Amino acid sequence: MQNSSNHPVKNKGIYLLPNLFTTAGLFSGFYAVISSMNGHFESAAIAIFIAMICDGLDGRVARLTNTQSDFGAEYDSMADMVSFGMAPALLVYNWALQDLGKIGWLASFIYCACAALRLARFNTQVGVADKRFFQGLASPAAAALIAGSIWSGSKYGIDTTSINYIAAIITTLTGLLMVSNFRYHSFKEVDWRSKVNFVVMLMLVGVFVIISVEPAIILCLGFYIYALSGPIITIKSIKKLKVEHIVGDELNKQDTQQPSSICNAPSTDSTDSTDSTKSTKDETGS
Repeated sequence: MQNSSNHPVKNKGIYLLPNLFTTAGLFSGFYAVISSMNGHFESAAIAIFIAMICDGLDGRVARLTNTQSDFGAEYDSMADMVSFGMAPALLVYNWALQDLGKIGWLASFIYCACAALRLARFNTQVGVADKRFFQGLASPAAAALIAGSIWSGSKYGIDTTSINYIAAIITTLTGLLMVSNFRYHSFKEVDWRSKVNFVVMLMLVGVFVIISVEPAIILCLGFYIYALSGPIITIKSIKKLKVEHIVGDELNKQDTQQPSSICNAPSTDSTDSTDSTKSTKDETGS
């Protein structure tokens, strides 16, 4: 339905089903915080991955059931900040950074602040970005990188005192990747409703089997590779690397003026959203 100004009428209702998944993701993020405070780091890391799944489902459910709303958009952003901003930052601090004192909590804060900045940037770039790419590392993927590292380290009993500086560097760089202009594939061009042949289904089964063998290690490596893919894609796509290709707002200006430019860098964030705004932006997971 449209009004007389040809602008869509925004739905201000609150729907149960999509917001139920958002609430589940929020609960998982909160549980991750509590578990990390109690020293249950493996459970906390798994909870963040569960939050990613819920974040990926809420937006899809909202679109399938035509229950998008402005409330769902705002609620999803708040839940992403807890699940993919606060939870990973506190988890890595409690796991490996607290012995570093000021350096440790500053590294955690940088990650948390970058997650908030990323969500704010995403919410202000509606309809501008190329949906095929994310501008910077998506917050669910960043949280998965941190959670996967801690899951692997906890499972195999790594001594955190020997890697605390490495953990601080990884945490800081992961946060900076979220607010960078590096381009990451969003995989939104994939038609999930299209028909596939039998071989593709066998390959999907093989992927699940491989992950189930060592989920902590394989998921961790997978998200590290994805995090590194952004700088590689960006550097390969430009003739000369400049500061605005890495950070700043120059790239956003190019996006609005030259959408087809090779330096075009899309908006990002949460994997999917429950709301009409996010389905319009469309855009794990913050």
